[in-house]
Amino acid sequence: MSVIVTDSGFAADDWTHGFTPADELAANEPGVAVAVDLASDADPALLHNRVHAIDMIRIDFPVYSDGRGFTTAAILRRMGFEGRLRAKGHVLADQYAMARRSGFDEVEIDDTLAVRQPEDQWLARADWQAHNYQARLKA
Repeated sequence: MSVIVTDSGFAADDWTHGFTPADELAANEPGVAVAVDLASDADPALLHNRVHAIDMIRIDFPVYSDGRGFTTAAILRRMGFEGRLRAKGHVLADQYAMARRSGFDEVEIDDTLAVRQPEDQWLARADWQAHNYQARLKA
């Protein structure tokens, strides 16, 4: 099982349409809810012409020290992706604010991590806009 983390805390996964690997996206039928799994080393340009037809993109974080997903999220948002953007895998509570600032709407973690880093640790970082050092430097 997995736990979805948002600014409101822990929740069950409400996405019921499944996920398609990015390299199999062309096989999807038009008009069907589309969710794409994107590997941490995938080039977001693969989705350039399709971002407006995708409902959700889930970016994999294979280890907590692999920050490529943060960059990928920011690139996708600059490309015009407006759907749900989910980080999946080894994202720590300490990284939640960075995930939100880079464009993620939510984080998917496994039950083991949810026990090791309970909801209160994630909620402590939920006010991610207030702790943006870049905004403080510009002020």
